[in-house]
Amino acid sequence: MNIFNAIILGLIQGLTEFLPVSSSGHLEIAKSIFGLETESSFYFTVAVHGATVMSIIVVFWNEIIKLLKGGLQFKLNDENKYNLKIIVSMIPVVFVGFFFKDTVEAMFTGNLVFVGAMLMVTSVILFAGHFLSMRKSGEGIGYIEAFTIGIAQAVAVIPGISRSGATISTGLMLGVKKDEVTKFSFLMVLIPIIGANIVELLSGDFVKGDANVAVLIVGFLSAFFSGFLACKWMITLVRKSKMIWFSVYCLLAGIAAIIAG
Repeated sequence: MNIFNAIILGLIQGLTEFLPVSSSGHLEIAKSIFGLETESSFYFTVAVHGATVMSIIVVFWNEIIKLLKGGLQFKLNDENKYNLKIIVSMIPVVFVGFFFKDTVEAMFTGNLVFVGAMLMVTSVILFAGHFLSMRKSGEGIGYIEAFTIGIAQAVAVIPGISRSGATISTGLMLGVKKDEVTKFSFLMVLIPIIGANIVELLSGDFVKGDANVAVLIVGFLSAFFSGFLACKWMITLVRKSKMIWFSVYCLLAGIAAIIAG
């Protein structure tokens, strides 16, 4: 992988991590186009995921600080109730990470037909989220909603299934307020991604990839800045109910990937 590849892949990761089009699916397509080895570029994927975490932290800095300060009070205040809901939402993806890690990693083989099919599934999810969302004033997120949205996040480890699309659409179908489910969708992913990156780093396998330090740094910066812009854009898109257009995009992208595959 060279610097140019790193810039392009970083941009793709940053933009598609928050837009409901599946970052993992688009990265697999890009890797196939550039002819990159899946295993050798796996740790680059870990690095750019870390960059998108940083972009979330920057966008939601005030909310994160508020939750941290509330958490340090060691009482069941509103902040700790919210923190508990985030923990509840993590249960499904942690379960998948512990018991199905090898199965999930085996899906990242650059199989464009499979990725295309999953992009079409994402299209259906976005379509359902738009038309089947509960048309009412909107509720906050309870523990049941948090766990259900967490299941959607766990399913989205499959390349081609959009994490933001699945979690936000699920929340909308449960009747959660648009702004609330968008914020929750972004905050709930912080700990799982950070945890996954730490596990990979501690495994000792990180240095075995062919991506050098310069490539990792360039990819990280590219993903961070594009992720920051996409995160801000996604908040506006959900508020204005514009996600339906991404359903059309994922359908067309899925069909194109299947044909190419």
